[in-house]
Parts: sequence; C-alpha cells; structure tokens
Amino acid sequence: MNKKEVKRWIMLCLDILVVGLLLVLDQFTKSLAVTRLKGKSAYVLIDGVLELQYLENRGSAFGMLQNQKFFILFVGIVFMAVILLFLFKLPRQRKFCIVHILLSVIIAGGFGNMIDRLRYDYVVDFISFILINYPIFNVADIYIVMATIGLFILFLFVFKEKDLEFLNFKQNRYREMK
Repeated sequence: MNKKEVKRWIMLCLDILVVGLLLVLDQFTKSLAVTRLKGKSAYVLIDGVLELQYLENRGSAFGMLQNQKFFILFVGIVFMAVILLFLFKLPRQRKFCIVHILLSVIIAGGFGNMIDRLRYDYVVDFISFILINYPIFNVADIYIVMATIGLFILFLFVFKEKDLEFLNFKQNRYREMK
C-alpha cells in the first residue's frame, strides 16, 4: 500500500469513528428523552430560555412535510449520497481534514434522524429554545446545523477558488483542447 492509500484509509477510519461516536451520542440522548421526558411536562433548564420537552416530529425541518416519511427518507438518502460523493472527492491534503470531519458530523446527524424515522416513523426532538420560540430540535439537528455553518465559513472565507477545483466534474483534458 502506498502513502496515498494509507492516508485515504486513515481519513476513512477517522470519518467512520466520528460518525459512529456522534451517532451513539445522538441515539443515547434520544433514548433518554423517550424514557425521561415522554408524557411529562417540560423540564426547565434555564427559566424562560431553555427547556427539555418531548416531541414526536413526523415532518422534516421545522415540522414541514408532516407525515411524508418516504419522501423525507428519499430526499435524505439523496443528500447522503451527494455528501458521500463529495467526501470521496476531497483531496487528501491536510487542509481538507476539517472538511472531512464536518462532513462526517453532517452524516452522523442525518443517519441519526433517519434511524428514528425508520424505527419510530418520527424523529424524537426534545431541546426547546423558548427564548426566541424556536422549533424543538435534537442533538442530530445540532450536528447538521453547526457543521453546515462551519463548512459555509470555510468555503466562504478560508478556501480559495483554486482549493476547490476538485469540485469541477469536467475533465481537465477537455479544457486543455479548447
């Protein structure tokens, strides 16, 4: 195995480790929500700011597409496939290591919510940020949102256009012929 292949396997193992650990944490918190919060009134963490409140979300983000389980799963699978394709296209340079981790975090969040949808026909939500009347969410949602914000910042302010040439699906030999 050459040095490039070793790097690829190390990054793949890191990706799998991140997804696995975050998935376990997400499912553990949802299990706690089911056993400790279901059928009970909200548990106040910070009065007027943050509560733990059990909710069965049968829709997607912000409760949209209620009871559209198969459509939501289909869209989720397509997004996961795109993220995995992007993950495999990433250069093995050190500066892209954080992108690998952030994509793995998004995958963990997506899988966490998909597991719920397949297991229960809904997603277990339990974190309620009532200060701004924000929709109830879960740990997997936090993964997705925070990692997406991180990627947005990286692609907007850190990486240059040259760093992102790997995203071009055209083959270089055709560009050179013109």
